[in-house]
Amino acid sequence: MTAAGQDPPRVVLATGNRAKLAELTRILQDRQVAVELAVLSDFPGMPEVHETGATFAENALLKARAAARFSGLPGLADDSGLCVDALNGMPGVLSARWSGGHGDDQANLSLLLGQLADVPDDRRGAHFACAAALVLPDGREHVAQADVAGTLVREPRGHGGFGYDPVFVPAAAELAAAGLVDRGLTTAELDPADKDKISHRGKALRALVPVLADWLG
Repeated sequence: MTAAGQDPPRVVLATGNRAKLAELTRILQDRQVAVELAVLSDFPGMPEVHETGATFAENALLKARAAARFSGLPGLADDSGLCVDALNGMPGVLSARWSGGHGDDQANLSLLLGQLADVPDDRRGAHFACAAALVLPDGREHVAQADVAGTLVREPRGHGGFGYDPVFVPAAAELAAAGLVDRGLTTAELDPADKDKISHRGKALRALVPVLADWLG
C-alpha cells in the first residue's frame, strides 16, 4: 500500500513487450501491490542485454540485473518459452528466435508448425516454461520458476496473447486447478484474466509478488 499523496515506487520491467507489461499490470493489480511499472524504453541509453544464458533463469537474471544496475530501481524480468516433447524440449530458450530473427512471432509459429506437420496428435505434448527474476537495488536476487502443460494444435486459433499462444491448448488438469472449465481453447482464445490464472508467466510472477510486497514494507 502507498500512503495518500505519495507516488507509488517504481519497478523496471526489463522488456519492450507491451503485452507482458499489460499482463504483469493485471497480476499486480489483482494482488493489490501498488507499484508503478516502467519499461526499458523509459530509460534512454540502457544497453541491450544479450540473452546468452543456457537456461530461462540465467537469461531472466541477466536482464533483471542490467535493468536494476542502469536504473537504480528494482529490476524485474522473465524469460520464457515453449518446450515441445517431439522436439526434445526445443525451442526452449530459443523460442523467441526459433526462426532466426528475434521476436518474429509469425515466422517462429510457422516454422514450428512445419516441423510438427507429421507428428500425430497423441505426440504433440508441450509445456510453456518461465523463470521470473527480481533484482532489488541492495543486490538481493529472487527467481521463481513455473510451467503449464498442454498440447499443440495444427492451426493457429485466437487473437489474444502472443508468441506461441495461438497453438497451445492448456491441459485439462491445469484449467481445473485454476477453477476453469476445459473448453479446448488455445491460450490465445482465453479471456486475459483466465489466461493469467494458468499461465507459466502468471504463476512465476505471482510467486514474486510477496517479495515485492515485503520490499514495499
